[in-house]
This record gives sequence, C-alpha cells and structure tokens, in this order.
Amino acid sequence: MTDKQVIGAFEQVSFPEYGLDDVVAKIDTGAYSGALHCTKIETYKDGRKTLLKFSPFDHPEIIVTTDDFKTKHVKSSNGIREERYFVTTTICIDNNPYTISMSLANRSEMRWPVLIGRSFLKKNRFLVDSSKASRYGKT
Repeated sequence: MTDKQVIGAFEQVSFPEYGLDDVVAKIDTGAYSGALHCTKIETYKDGRKTLLKFSPFDHPEIIVTTDDFKTKHVKSSNGIREERYFVTTTICIDNNPYTISMSLANRSEMRWPVLIGRSFLKKNRFLVDSSKASRYGKT
C-alpha cells in the first residue's frame, strides 16, 4: 500500500488567492518547477520596497501585487535560459490545498496555462498515472 496520492497527467486545479477555479493543469514530470500563465508582469518601487505586479491568466480584472517573490534562472523546454519571477501561492487539487512555488511566464503560445513540475510532486508525495489523462478530455 502507498501513502501517495495518485493524480492524472492533467488535473483540474484552483488558485483561491487569485479567485481562479477549474483550471486544467498539465502535470509535467519533465519540468523541475511549475509555471503559471501571467501577463503584465512587472516590478516597481514603493518607497524602499520592490513590488511585483501581475495579471494571472491574462484576466485584466485580477491584478496581484506582492513583495514576496524571488527571481531564479530557469531553462525552458526550448533550452533557452531566462530569469523568471517566482511566487508562492495556494493550489487546490481535489479540493485539498497545497503550497506551491511557481514561475510567472507568458504562456499564451503554449497549450497549457499551468504546469506542475516534479519538485511539487515529490514534496507532496504525488504519483502520476498517465491513464487518468482522459478525465478532462485532453491528451
């Protein structure tokens, strides 16, 4: 018997801090970290603090502002190394909340707006069963 939760290659997730529900995420064991589709990603100064502002999923009515972010270099699927902003937020999978660190990227040219990488899967003891992928009609 395993204490790991089995999830499919695609899962319906929510981001309650951003007011986003029923988003289909690709579970990508080839990716180290996760990525969240955002636009209008920018930093600005407010006194001595540097703040990060972004619009998740290109929803212009949702503007997230935070001073809790990091920058890291990542290598994208096309092999290009770039610096990205990372934020920590809550993701809900099967109505269970988890803390996740995700990079912010404009993924408008990508098929999936959310990628969940293996660091999150390992930390939270998920097991991926690719046969569950058809649950959302995506393959």
